[in-house]
Amino acid sequence: MQPKGFGKRSGAGLQVVGDGFGQSPAAASTGRRPLVADSGDYGLSKPVEAPRGRSTENCVWELHAILSPQLAELFPPAKTRTRRRGELAAQMEDTIKRLADIQGMAIDDGQVRDTVTVLLNELINLVGGLKSPAGADAAERTARATSASNQSVLAAKERVHPILMERIDASVIADLSRGELAEQISDVISEILVQEKIGLNQREQRDLVTLLLNDMLGLGPLEPLLNDDDVSEIMVNGPNVVYAERKGKLAQTDVKFRDDAHLLNIAQRIVSAVGRRVDETSPICDARLLDGSRVNVVIPPLAIDGTSISIRKFSKIKLTLDRMMDGGSMSPAMCKFLNIAGRCRLNILISGGTGSGKTTMLNAISRNIDPGERIVTIEDAAELQLQQPHVVRLETRPANLEGNGQVTMRDLVKNALRMRPDRIILGEVRGPEAFDLLAAMNTGHDGSFGTLHANRPREALTRLENMINMAGLNLSPNAIRQQISDALNLVVQISRMRDGGRRITHISEVVGMEGDVITMQDLFLYHYNGEDETGKLRGDYVSTGLRPHCYERAEYFGLGRALMECMG
Repeated sequence: MQPKGFGKRSGAGLQVVGDGFGQSPAAASTGRRPLVADSGDYGLSKPVEAPRGRSTENCVWELHAILSPQLAELFPPAKTRTRRRGELAAQMEDTIKRLADIQGMAIDDGQVRDTVTVLLNELINLVGGLKSPAGADAAERTARATSASNQSVLAAKERVHPILMERIDASVIADLSRGELAEQISDVISEILVQEKIGLNQREQRDLVTLLLNDMLGLGPLEPLLNDDDVSEIMVNGPNVVYAERKGKLAQTDVKFRDDAHLLNIAQRIVSAVGRRVDETSPICDARLLDGSRVNVVIPPLAIDGTSISIRKFSKIKLTLDRMMDGGSMSPAMCKFLNIAGRCRLNILISGGTGSGKTTMLNAISRNIDPGERIVTIEDAAELQLQQPHVVRLETRPANLEGNGQVTMRDLVKNALRMRPDRIILGEVRGPEAFDLLAAMNTGHDGSFGTLHANRPREALTRLENMINMAGLNLSPNAIRQQISDALNLVVQISRMRDGGRRITHISEVVGMEGDVITMQDLFLYHYNGEDETGKLRGDYVSTGLRPHCYERAEYFGLGRALMECMG
């Protein structure tokens, strides 16, 4: 466990630990052997040479570095569990003072208490709880104390923030790095805390500086969620209601904004960073964060309960079909089939509901594209993560205040045809650009992909037909269906299920036309069989055993035999 709750003073003010402004105890102890050997009642012995240039502030770090690796020996778990917290704290305090004396350290009572607090929390985690006079669970008490501390920091932030903004030059903030800004405002904050008679310990001061920096440079209260790798989506429903998705499950968080104005300011900061705007004349906006995460913003009067922000986080882990297979999203045979489909330049439509993983699936299949091919991607808000070197990324543009300058998906698809692409990839097909995409697929741009919202493969083709009608071309239904039949090879249906898992439920092939009907055949299906004791769904991925219509194309690429092996 990394120790928390420490800050240290320097000439520049409070140094924030764990946030790029100071050194954590874990960092301090990395690669360093304990400076004392076990001996006597508390495992202490004669002093060993410590690092030169030791300051009073560094003593806490050195004491932690020495004692943390020896906790299990100094306080055996079997005996420690039966002792009261107060008894252990007293023994630990005595141990720390003895060690400081042996090492020749000058340490005051406040630093002793800080060291006891961190080490005692580590010890509680190590032994799994302590005996309590009231019989209360240690984890619950820690959680209550943490919650109370967080409330104190938030209350202090409300009082400190306006005073801080009066004392600093806001125009200079954008020119400073996070570390430089932290140094310059730390002393100011310390003075304000004394002036306002606000009592915060060092950890709380560290948290206060972090919150203020997030407001000045980042996305305010959303920063902890954005930095949490377990969070895949963030949904803000007004200033006081924020939900986060972890492992496919949504839950409300304790994140709150000061008021509607604070939330709106964060929303405007997001969209302005990518050259877009959100205001009463344009209350809906799609944007992205610097890391590629997709953002949708809706502000009042359309959002009745306050500004709504939906963030689909950019995954730091590059998902491949093999990793998705390991996660249970498909069977090995389906994984192999999709790898072959990507290499055989099949035109693939990925269908699914909101948040089902369509874009992730598209990214995974696209990894099979030859690095020498020229790819043009077209999106409303760029979020595709193609790994090939020759990729041209295009993004739509909304109209300006006068209603001019709009560039639509259809405009970009038409222009992409003049850019000599080998493949065209649409992040999401949602309008008349569907016709231009199908036209491109039919005119030498094999291996193009797109995503679409639908619940089943057959419904995906119906939606595609309806979107082509939106282009106003007055084509007959038979002509539109013939266009779809000639252009598309494969529909991959992916679903987010009630246990939070994403699974491919259908891999269906477009075979041709029979009269006025597009004919399809299912190659792979997912059959639901119930759920286990943990609530995780059970099911089987099965092959229908049908001979794929794309076999001849696979043979052309030398993959016919591998394709038939997938079908079992």
